[in-house]
Amino acid sequence: MTVTLIGTGNVATSLCPALQRAGHEVRQLHGRTFRTEEVTGEVVIIAVRDDAVHTVAERLADCDGLVVHTAGSIPMDAIPSRRRGVLYPMQTFSKARTVDFAEVSLFVETATDMPRLETLARSLSRHVFRLDSEGRRRLHLAAVFASNFVNHCYALSDELLRAHDIPFRVMLPLIDEVARKVHELPPREAQTGPAMRGDGEVMARQEAMLHGTLRDIYRLMSQSIRELADGQDGKP
Repeated sequence: MTVTLIGTGNVATSLCPALQRAGHEVRQLHGRTFRTEEVTGEVVIIAVRDDAVHTVAERLADCDGLVVHTAGSIPMDAIPSRRRGVLYPMQTFSKARTVDFAEVSLFVETATDMPRLETLARSLSRHVFRLDSEGRRRLHLAAVFASNFVNHCYALSDELLRAHDIPFRVMLPLIDEVARKVHELPPREAQTGPAMRGDGEVMARQEAMLHGTLRDIYRLMSQSIRELADGQDGKP
């Protein structure tokens, strides 16, 4: 297909070569400075920051092609074009790393062009799912917990280690094993640690080593682990 890709951020930087490898003809435009007359092709993909999706989409209201965005938490109706949709890749992207798009879960939504959008998605990935805007909002929320919050915990762990000149790489085998386990076990069953065991003495000693926000995070996370284990907090 002929595709116009609007955006130069993390998602667009990974998506552009994936589209090209799949054999599509791609024109990539900067999300803030493109001219509407440059936007041509069968599919127009808006891959910009969430807070810029609506602004960009408004400039494409009269576009003849299928206009889609790539945001998890933005509804399809943010696009005023008659032919509109969503192509949401649920993955973490960074310009410094290459992602194998064939293994990325892609979630699609459209009321007008499902065969075309699914064909495009399946040319990129082996894992394509239909999901409406409300389902995608919940999916994105779950991804924040599974990815963004987990990575923040890595960053906090790194800070604790740095204070004692311990390299973060010592955590990598542990991190890798935790990730492997949830391929085979439900996360609840894979959970270990002092909160899971209800080991109050260990938890009290660890809390005493922390201060401020970090201590609050430790307490809340430990409480949540215990409640989930006890079946008290199984649903949001």
